[in-house]
Amino acid sequence: MAIGATIHTFTVHLADVDRGVYEELSLRTARQSAETTEFMMTRVLAYCLEHEEGIAFSEGIAATDEPAVFVRDLTGSLLAWIEVGAPDAGRLHQGALAADRVAVYTHRDPEKVAALWAGKRIHRGGEITLYAFEPGFVEAAAAALERRTELTLSVTERRIYLDINGTSLSSAILERPAQ
Repeated sequence: MAIGATIHTFTVHLADVDRGVYEELSLRTARQSAETTEFMMTRVLAYCLEHEEGIAFSEGIAATDEPAVFVRDLTGSLLAWIEVGAPDAGRLHQGALAADRVAVYTHRDPEKVAALWAGKRIHRGGEITLYAFEPGFVEAAAAALERRTELTLSVTERRIYLDINGTSLSSAILERPAQ
């Protein structure tokens, strides 16, 4: 953990009806000094929406050779490479070579993020999925964050319902191919 990082603790009540995932999670994540609150919130949302056995956070923006979130099996093999924000094409290429599945979650305009990759060489680029949320959703969730955050997250029919420290929000989970 880098000097100047702020530790956030999340108690998450997860009910992902679409995938049949129902969990109570206790997450600790460090927000690096150069990381926006919106980026960290997107990282937490990605973790929850991708939750499965073997999922973990990397060091966030401080990780140069790992994605923001990843999934490993019991042997240590990398199953999923999950990026956050607007990673460059090289990181996606690296992820697609290393893992069976690559996904990107962004708090930015998904069309502008995808435009960054147009015409770039990305291994299995057509298999990479870009996920985003309706405008203002991540920003409103980030504004409700505290150092200790109670989060109830439900997903049904690709719509996310979020209660964060008493603030209720919802958004469609927008999905498009990366290339």
